[in-house]
Amino acid sequence: MSDSQTPLETLRLRVRAFIDEDVIPCEDNALAHDFAAQDRVICSLREKARAAGVLGPGIARELGGLGLSFRERAVILEEAGRSLLGPHALHAGPPDETNILMLAKLCTDAQRERYLKPLAAGTARSCFAMTEPPPGAGSDPSMLLTRATRRDGRWVIDGRKWFISGALGADFAIVMAQTDGGPTMFIVDTDTPGYRMVRVIDALDGFISSHCELDFEGCTVGDDAVLGEVGEGFGHAQLRLEPARLTHCMRFIGAAQRALDIAARYVVGRDSFGKPLAQHQAVQTLIADSQIDLYAARLMTCDVATRMDARQSVKQESSMAKVFVSEAVGRVVDRAVQLTGAFGISGDTVLSALYREVRPFRIFDGASEVHRAAIAQRALRQCATTTR
Repeated sequence: MSDSQTPLETLRLRVRAFIDEDVIPCEDNALAHDFAAQDRVICSLREKARAAGVLGPGIARELGGLGLSFRERAVILEEAGRSLLGPHALHAGPPDETNILMLAKLCTDAQRERYLKPLAAGTARSCFAMTEPPPGAGSDPSMLLTRATRRDGRWVIDGRKWFISGALGADFAIVMAQTDGGPTMFIVDTDTPGYRMVRVIDALDGFISSHCELDFEGCTVGDDAVLGEVGEGFGHAQLRLEPARLTHCMRFIGAAQRALDIAARYVVGRDSFGKPLAQHQAVQTLIADSQIDLYAARLMTCDVATRMDARQSVKQESSMAKVFVSEAVGRVVDRAVQLTGAFGISGDTVLSALYREVRPFRIFDGASEVHRAAIAQRALRQCATTTR
């Protein structure tokens, strides 16, 4: 390490080399929607990540990770996000990453040994089951229909969940259910009688995670399955939802930057109407707009990360960042596809896969429209109470 090089910069360069040399060569269109094949590749890459000292950037040191702050993670997850396999190879992908954060703050000693430690070590997998088919909970969590009923000293869970990311192959699910005391989270082993995976839902994206439909019918668990406090499920969920929005931003900024890099190389080397595409003003405008989007996206993400490290409330800021970044990275990747023409929509480049993966981000962790409504309502309340 040079005298002027910080430990974070050294780690960033190590992650970048790992993504370039080990992860990107494993990219293959055949892996899309083949989650068993993805698992095999990711397990192999995680061993290399461990050897390279880049595994678990967001996992606490006492759990075997690097223990980075959110601000530091913004740098590292952007590098990891340059490949769709990268975040999972570093054990920094959804849903396990933010489930680990939530479990670390809520679990009992017994739950820590049974669930948190194996999850942090990468020997177990998890999912977070809150979203339900209509008329159940979606963008409005208050519509929660899945119910946990107290019966003979145990909890009996009945209901249906869908679009549950990472449920395929998960060892346990963190399930949100309504109780007489209010919304409550339960840790449910996926081999518990009454827990059934109905199907893997065919979706636009196919590299980040599977999306599954789950059925709970008489699924019975004990008091030791309650995560946190009975009735505090929605509040507890914020421990993972705000970090999840932010780390999604970090990873997808990396994906968008790679898309822009590919497009830039293409327009420099491709001639049209007697000169390189890069010399056409319309092309330069698209490149410039993408640079502006990424610059703004990074600033917003880093500001929210800094606030989270300072333990400040970020409800308003994280919503604004999530809306802006999800739409900005979509614009960047879309422009990259446009700049590269037929090549961009083909399987000869990763651009088409990036395009499919970034589009759902405007829906994940709260649709843009829902966040905009919440942003406006908070702003109006603040303006109404501000004196001149």
